[in-house]
Amino acid sequence: MAGSVLAGTTGVLVTGIVARTLGKAEAGAFFSATAAFVLAGGLAKLGTSTGLVYWPARLRATGRSHLLGPCLRIGLAPVVVFSLLLAVVMWAAAPAIARITAHDSPEMIAGHTAGLRVLAAFIPLQALTDVLLTVTRGYRSMRPTVLLDRVLRSSLQLLTVSLAGVSTLWAAASLPVFALAWAAPYLPVAVLAGYAARRVYLTGRPPGASSDRAERDRLRRDFWLFTGPRALAAVAQLALQRVDVLLVAALGGLGPAAVYAVAGRFVILIQFVNQGLSQSVQPRLAEALSTGDRDAANRLYQLATGWLVLITWPVNLLVILFAPYYLRFFGDDYTAGTPVVRVLAVAMLIATGCGMVDMVLAMAGRTSLNLGNVLVALAVTIGLDVLLIPRWGALGAAAGLAGAMVANNLLPLVQVFRSSRLHPFGPGTRAAALLSIGCFGLLPWAVTGLAGRGPAGLALAVAVAAPVFGGGAWLLRGRLELGAFTRRNHPKEAR
Repeated sequence: MAGSVLAGTTGVLVTGIVARTLGKAEAGAFFSATAAFVLAGGLAKLGTSTGLVYWPARLRATGRSHLLGPCLRIGLAPVVVFSLLLAVVMWAAAPAIARITAHDSPEMIAGHTAGLRVLAAFIPLQALTDVLLTVTRGYRSMRPTVLLDRVLRSSLQLLTVSLAGVSTLWAAASLPVFALAWAAPYLPVAVLAGYAARRVYLTGRPPGASSDRAERDRLRRDFWLFTGPRALAAVAQLALQRVDVLLVAALGGLGPAAVYAVAGRFVILIQFVNQGLSQSVQPRLAEALSTGDRDAANRLYQLATGWLVLITWPVNLLVILFAPYYLRFFGDDYTAGTPVVRVLAVAMLIATGCGMVDMVLAMAGRTSLNLGNVLVALAVTIGLDVLLIPRWGALGAAAGLAGAMVANNLLPLVQVFRSSRLHPFGPGTRAAALLSIGCFGLLPWAVTGLAGRGPAGLALAVAVAAPVFGGGAWLLRGRLELGAFTRRNHPKEAR
């Protein structure tokens, strides 16, 4: 969890450096380019971020550990080939992407094209890093993901982008230089991820393991039948998070795209926290569901959701309260995004209140339903974006993303309950929600009503709310099961 918070925080700092160093239009081009890069990398993984956790867990739980090696090869080889293909496609398509997203700033097209091509070269490294770290999580080892992705990559990105920012004291700011600085950390992290994946595989390999061709063929078929729908769902899920930046650039211009990307940066911070919790419980949830232990699965889901609400709802509520001041961190030009921040924060309250519901649905074997839900949500966001961005700019994109978030969480929430009788609203979730609303919603509203909504009044509100929240969490520690955060009291063992 600490690693996820660090990654999210460094992401905010990197965004701040880019926003303050580059002009508004050039910052919009940078955010559009990185959005295209993340989309391509997500497509290259072919949904294996779920398959390479689910299938190793299932093989171990069903006494077929001798198939772990073939399982990893089945998942890894197509990712390598497809990521190389996508890198070539993005390189070739870079001029067209630049012309579409920088139509209002023709002077940006050359630099935008160069930045896209720099990022294209790193697509295989990004995809391979994520998949290799997924392999380690499939062996129930979270440490490589935390140390290499959350800590090392994020810290190196902050360092390299900071150096790029410092270089502008002597030379003009350059989008390709910032793109290279942002992507370069994937190289050392990919090498270290490969070493970590090989080590956990060799440690967990049964002595004398072998398999026949019929077993491998059957596993390949079953692996991709499970993973195939998830591949489309994973791409659509990433599109939900990133395509809006590209649409704002294409329909509204690079300036509004920069405002929207900056305003929504806190959403990515919260998604990192959600991802960290999801990855922590994913292998155990997969084992519980693969063996039919619904009670254990429900407990894990509710426990993780309670923690997610406890951590993220205060952040969302504080962002609503401090929206103009939060945006000034990125520069005075970005304060127009205050309504965008507040719309997204309300949507994130709903999304995090449902927990990692899409992952639960996938682990329950309902990947086709998951795909349908994400496609519905993607249709909602694209439809609303096309309709609203020309009229409202960045706020229209925020409305589109908010509608998609609601659809993408409420649909699987109903499906998980109807099919598996799983839901996230345990006693810990309810306690965390009420505590957060009381301390960071109602209490600041009352304090600022008396002291005003200026900096002094807001600071006083937080000074009152924070200790009350901490005391409340301590008093409710049993209901919130905070002891399960410790190394000895693992979520699986908490009772």
